[in-house]
Amino acid sequence: MCGGEGTRFEGDVEKPLFRVGGVPMVDRVCGALAASRVDDVYAAVSPNAPETRTHLANRPDVTTVETPGEGYVADLGAAIEAASGEPVLTAAADLPLLAAGPVDRAVEVATSDPAGAGGEGTTHSLTVVVPAALKAQLGASVDTEMDGFAPTGLNVVGPETESETLVSYDARLAVNVNRPGDAAVAEALAGEVDTRGP
Repeated sequence: MCGGEGTRFEGDVEKPLFRVGGVPMVDRVCGALAASRVDDVYAAVSPNAPETRTHLANRPDVTTVETPGEGYVADLGAAIEAASGEPVLTAAADLPLLAAGPVDRAVEVATSDPAGAGGEGTTHSLTVVVPAALKAQLGASVDTEMDGFAPTGLNVVGPETESETLVSYDARLAVNVNRPGDAAVAEALAGEVDTRGP
């Protein structure tokens, strides 16, 4: 998901193209997804971020999907429609510390057989959250909090209408770059993160 307006960020470049550790955030996220067990990487772009669209068009490992740019929900709907009804893992482009390990864990939980029957279950929807206290401890902003947890921007959208919540204590999922202060936190931690790692 990389077609938002980035109004809280106030940067000189489109938010997905902001560099953390010398690499545009969207490229860091694409690298983590490419190193994970997801099959294909699609980037939901919009008229709000034309430079991001152009940047991603030059990546042979990413397929861009044009969305209306009318907000996260509308753009997500367009991206899911492009996936032809298949379950999709969504990752926000402002998660520059994302790595393959947390992505694979989300896929594993979403595709597990919840009944334990040993059969092949369907993929269920999953929202990955972190404790808001972890974000605060790292110095990252908290925009949305429910019962002490904050969404990470990493989700699985399956055919089931009910969603499961996966609580993660992984600091790599706790830093969404929404504000300049978040960018400083991400930059400080970027050298410690390998997007291919667990």
